[in-house]
Amino acid sequence: MRPHDEPKGWGALQPPPGYYSADGRPPDATQRGLILDWAVNQRIASGWRVESRAETQVVMVRGKPLNHVLHALLTVFSCFLWGPVWLVLAVTNKVERVALTVDAQGHIVSVNGPRRRLCG
Repeated sequence: MRPHDEPKGWGALQPPPGYYSADGRPPDATQRGLILDWAVNQRIASGWRVESRAETQVVMVRGKPLNHVLHALLTVFSCFLWGPVWLVLAVTNKVERVALTVDAQGHIVSVNGPRRRLCG
């Protein structure tokens, strides 16, 4: 997966109008929670899942670890014919993490974690 394969128009990850107060005051804790929920729902719609959640921050992840025990058994029982498939999966399998934080003004700050391969 590409690191930025979200639908077009989602680049800023800012909620639609109505999430902020009409008089221009910074959002309170409840409004910031709603803004963060909106951003999380946008990511979930594109295949991410929630790994951890706090009041103003969510860590989301995309990708799953490879089941090496299963692939080892398949390789042995297929007389090593499954080995190349296992190798390709081990090389291409990766996980992406992103931390979404809502600041005091209600803006979503997105920090991408290092992309790791999940071979172990």
